[in-house]
Amino acid sequence: MVTEVRQEAAKAGVQPVPGPTGMHLAVLLFTSAVSVGTFALDNGLMRTPPMGWLAWERFRCDIDCEHDPKNCIRQATIIHSHVHTVKLLFERRLVRENLFIDMADRLSEDGWRELGYVYVNIDDCWASMDRDEKGRLQPDPKRFPGGIPKLARYMHDRGLKLGIYGDMGTHTCGGYPGTPLDKIKIDAQTFADWEVDMLKFDGCYSNATEQEQGYPLMSNALNATGRPIGYSCSWPAYQGGLPPKVNYTQLGKICNLWRNYGDIQDSWDSVLDIINWFFENQDTLIPAAGPGRWNDPDMLIIGDFGLSMDQSRAQMAIWAIMAAPLFMSNDLRTISSGARSILQNKMAISINQDPLGIQGRRIIKEKSGIDVYWRPLSKDDSALVFFSRRNDMPYRYQTSLKKLNYTTGSYKIFDVFTEKTMTLKDSTDFVVSVNPTGVVMWYVSAPAKLSLRQLYKGGKLQGFAYNDDENSIPPVFL
Repeated sequence: MVTEVRQEAAKAGVQPVPGPTGMHLAVLLFTSAVSVGTFALDNGLMRTPPMGWLAWERFRCDIDCEHDPKNCIRQATIIHSHVHTVKLLFERRLVRENLFIDMADRLSEDGWRELGYVYVNIDDCWASMDRDEKGRLQPDPKRFPGGIPKLARYMHDRGLKLGIYGDMGTHTCGGYPGTPLDKIKIDAQTFADWEVDMLKFDGCYSNATEQEQGYPLMSNALNATGRPIGYSCSWPAYQGGLPPKVNYTQLGKICNLWRNYGDIQDSWDSVLDIINWFFENQDTLIPAAGPGRWNDPDMLIIGDFGLSMDQSRAQMAIWAIMAAPLFMSNDLRTISSGARSILQNKMAISINQDPLGIQGRRIIKEKSGIDVYWRPLSKDDSALVFFSRRNDMPYRYQTSLKKLNYTTGSYKIFDVFTEKTMTLKDSTDFVVSVNPTGVVMWYVSAPAKLSLRQLYKGGKLQGFAYNDDENSIPPVFL
């Protein structure tokens, strides 16, 4: 939302956001980097990157419910009556016009929830312009007549979670009441009373000093409510995203995820800009991430208007490599089958949700316009992405696993998007054909290895145990 309010923020004095060695050794290095100096927010949440749906990029601050009832930011009144057919039809009409209930229905009925997409997140523009008589935030009474608790119950009844938006300045980015320092405690308690499951806390209309106080204070206030509430901080995005202004050790102690960079827009240029920034700064960002604390490159725009199918696969693949939160911002009521198949790709999701929680890195950037990304996974498995920055034609990229620093052995390869499998020796050259602005993504199973359980007798090695089962591609994906 930073992009849309640069001028308004400037008026308020807020600076707007500016736009391996051997494989097993590499895993150890990654793990060591993640383990030292950073500790996750102590709420037990988001041990893998959170997944769900978020309103902002696709629906923005659409509050024109008179002329755009299907897409405006609102919760329709749900009439519970089975006495009269007209009333029942009216109820169904209103439910169809409710953006958040519609998305909850799609997540729970169209196979999204079972894959992990469980959050339905309200963004800006939900609130009334005035707090209530007790100083509490309240939703717009016309657009949310049932209140937030009713919407939360609707989500929870369907196995989903509700996220909400706040801002630690005097106003939100859209001009609605913010949560300045003296309102943090009461607003945290209000969200808990409403049974909200996640808070996205923006930073418009606040300065660096207020942010330095406010983001930790909100973390403490949320914990003090006793309700587990995932906490998304926009703090680093307002401070340039990098040290020394951004302390990622501190962020890992107070936030479950954080926005590092500017807002995504519905275009390939925007996605590519985010990819460039994150991997140019990967040595700073990778150690900050891990279970319960994630770098957030912003929403998935797959299924909107700005990306081709190849570019959509590229965003999904690279977000999975980055261990990024997977928050779709699209219209699940009308999404194409192609976009749905990408977002519901079980192997891509499995890579994203790997329990080690180690963020991947770019290991090769070729002059030919091909990048290679690598992420270590559980059981010594890994993921590879071959990404083309070219715009002309498919490019045939030749390499070998040995050249990508894999150790000696035969590896099982599963192509994430074509679902083809093969076996490759580390020394065998291979060619991947990568479409312009597209990707080839592989799940790479570690070679069968000797068990460390060795049998000794009389001080001499007697034999060894051999185990191949632990090094196979998960059968659900074959």
